[in-house]
Amino acid sequence: MSVICGLIIMKIFVTGISTDVGKTIASSIIVESLEADYWKPIQAGDLDNSDSHKVKARISNEKTQIFDNSYKLNTPASPHLAAEIDGIKIDLSKIEEPKADNHLVIEGAGGIFVPLNESETIIDLIQPDYKIIVVSRHYLGSINHTLLTIEAIINRGFKVSGIIFSGSENKSTESLILNKTGIKYVGRIDEEPYFDQNVIKEYADFFRDNLLNL
Repeated sequence: MSVICGLIIMKIFVTGISTDVGKTIASSIIVESLEADYWKPIQAGDLDNSDSHKVKARISNEKTQIFDNSYKLNTPASPHLAAEIDGIKIDLSKIEEPKADNHLVIEGAGGIFVPLNESETIIDLIQPDYKIIVVSRHYLGSINHTLLTIEAIINRGFKVSGIIFSGSENKSTESLILNKTGIKYVGRIDEEPYFDQNVIKEYADFFRDNLLNL
């Protein structure tokens, strides 16, 4: 976190408890809410309709800048495997955070222990000045996955700044996780029939105060 012209600049790392839990929707909402820039360091598969494309299509503000992926891999698979198929190896020293005089939302890939190469995983992308938001989607076993994710992040020496719940409301699950971890509740993304610019903007307005107080 830094201060530019009196504005507190945040770098927010969005991770999930697993794959397909709603990280990109959550990232779109955060980007729109803060008019932040967006960066996904590693994209594996769907290069013509990547997460960067999806975020760009869902936001309506004119301030956001979408930065290029550091690695664009052709196969929709774990980054280490997708890189191997492409005949390359992911090198963290070549993943350079873009310079921005704005809030920056960084989206991970899958969960925090998704492998990038033989020795490093998504959690190794997280820097000390990042505010970490965990996206938790309700499914059988999600409580365990959420608590394990949070504990692993804390054990690495980081703080989890907030949590976003995704999917239909489950009061029992949400209250248990919040009470057990003490993590700040940012908001919940319902099961919507679609997520267009209008829907994203509605969530962005609703989440803004909690995001600004991370």
